[in-house]
Amino acid sequence: MTVTPGKVELGQGILTALAQIAADELDVALGRIELRPAATPDSPDEAVTSGSLSVQVSGGALRHACADARRIFVGVCAQRSGVPPEAIRVEDGRFLAPDGREVGSYWALAGAELLEAEASPDAKPKRAAERAVAGRSVPRLDLPDKVFGAARYVHDLRLPGTLHARVVRPPARRARLVALRDGAPLPGGARVVRDGDFLAVLAETEWHADAAAARLAPRAEWAAEDSLPEQAALEAWLEDAASRGERGTVEERGETPGVRGARRVARRFLRPFLAHASIGTCCAVARWRGGAVEVWTHSQGPYNLRADIAKALRCAPERVVVRHAEGAGCYGHNGADDVALEAVLIARAAEGRPVRLVWSRAEELGWAPLSPAMLVDVEASVDERGDLLGWRSHVVSNGHSSRPGRAPEPALLAASMLAEPFAVRPAINPPMAAGGGAPRNAVPIYRVPSLRVETTRLLDMPIRTSALRGLGATLNVWSIESVMDELAALAGSDPLEHRLRHLDDPRAVAVLRHAAAMAGWTDRRRREGIGLGLGLARYKNTGAYAAVVAEVDATAERVRCRRLWVAGDVGEAVNPDGAANQLEGGAVHGASVALLEEARFDRRAVTGAAWEGYSILRFSEVPEVAVELVAPPPDAAPLGAGEASMGPTIAAIAAAIHEALGVRPRRLPFTPENLAAAMADDAP
Repeated sequence: MTVTPGKVELGQGILTALAQIAADELDVALGRIELRPAATPDSPDEAVTSGSLSVQVSGGALRHACADARRIFVGVCAQRSGVPPEAIRVEDGRFLAPDGREVGSYWALAGAELLEAEASPDAKPKRAAERAVAGRSVPRLDLPDKVFGAARYVHDLRLPGTLHARVVRPPARRARLVALRDGAPLPGGARVVRDGDFLAVLAETEWHADAAAARLAPRAEWAAEDSLPEQAALEAWLEDAASRGERGTVEERGETPGVRGARRVARRFLRPFLAHASIGTCCAVARWRGGAVEVWTHSQGPYNLRADIAKALRCAPERVVVRHAEGAGCYGHNGADDVALEAVLIARAAEGRPVRLVWSRAEELGWAPLSPAMLVDVEASVDERGDLLGWRSHVVSNGHSSRPGRAPEPALLAASMLAEPFAVRPAINPPMAAGGGAPRNAVPIYRVPSLRVETTRLLDMPIRTSALRGLGATLNVWSIESVMDELAALAGSDPLEHRLRHLDDPRAVAVLRHAAAMAGWTDRRRREGIGLGLGLARYKNTGAYAAVVAEVDATAERVRCRRLWVAGDVGEAVNPDGAANQLEGGAVHGASVALLEEARFDRRAVTGAAWEGYSILRFSEVPEVAVELVAPPPDAAPLGAGEASMGPTIAAIAAAIHEALGVRPRRLPFTPENLAAAMADDAP
């Protein structure tokens, strides 16, 4: 049985979870379900696989559609057999009467075109207690191929007659190709492809493409200029750009002229630009035939990408077919869409032949969209008893989304480099109804009578920015939790008890207590240079709950996170093992961002174009992670696990550093240099 969802597999295990949902509602064995990769000719347009919404949204739609399909087939069998529909049971696709007679099956009726119809609202999916496959940990369907090295990734795709391409990049973000000098023939008879400032080579072999690009690069003469801020003055640049930004109120209630109270904390937090830094680089394959183009890509949104490729080509979307093929996993908008357009542009020079384009490590780190630098000011107060009275915060950041398909102009990298270029528009923030971007999780989940949360979206965008796992939550959760820790200290309260006093949501209380119990919070003993800290959030304030306790070791020259305890409430966990994996992955990602990650640049370009310049956690540095799922209320909807633990992990590590060293971090990452600066700022 074939299911064709509009969501795509990015390494998060979504296809397994969707297969479980389908198997349950159709009453067939899981092995009978085949998930077909999304493609624009025949998949539903489910927009972008993002926001930890795939099980919640796509899974909900699939559950309803499969329940309706089962209803239709049962109805036909009832009509033909005379057995009442309610008396028919389904066992692995076979429809059985009460006496055990088979009165039909899915495959016997498969040719009757019974499903050529809109899903009916009369469908009634099973209740949680009736499900036999969903809610059970099953092996990932995509892993055997990956473990045994099967050709599953877009990088492995070798269509007959495939050519190989490489792009020659400019030396600066703002540069024009003013001349291309002649020279000796390129290796292997490679060809030059140029469209305005977009320059590439095309060759029969990958080796010749690499060699040709290296030979061509010195012949290109670029007019380049400074356009990036001084990295050392990033905070000042954010403040200056904010004066020309777009300011708005996220949420406001109670008295807001100021924050009054017996005890008051005012703090500023800073986050640098961050890269996706996927281990595998981006790749795409494209082929032009008869005035139409077909592209294989690991894009998160095939229909959105199709729209932007059509805009860039100035053609009808129907002339563009986009097929999803798995690639390097990511959470957020990396370079997968960009490399797809570049492959399409190069393939125009090779009518009928497929063109495969793979980015280098330098391109991956230097040219994919970055997660924007952010600045947040928080001011909060408590009364004599330690109860929260007021909270104000202001988030300054570029927008967190420049995904394709959402603007009149294409948002893809090469679109701004063509002979007839498209303008690069400032990144936007998703609406708060969808979780927001920069202000995601900026509203505390704690009870506070007076609150004002504001944001300024920067309209200056020297570095192209877009979504990365958690969006603004990575900074906002940390800033909220850090201030809560300080307010607890002012009130003489334990950080755990202080949070519990201000929580009205029983599910938040449950995960917080659970994580604390996992880590032995109440029985812990202080040790020199070792610290424990905790963090809590409900992702987007509407999604999954996660509480994290972190243990750090600050006895060496660099802080290391040794252990993480993660408790999560993800609502219905279709595949509990998969949900736990997602919480663990988010926690490890959070630890890497907290301790190491920062995109580096000079006045013209991103300079950290190798692993030496952009550090991520090594395998030897990954903390021990324990994950436990907290039981949700009965029949709770799925909430998505992929991004919930990242922000609380950063917050927990920051709190643990304070317990170990007595300093509260104010800037990511928590490197010795940034911690030393925080100590100097806190000195009397």
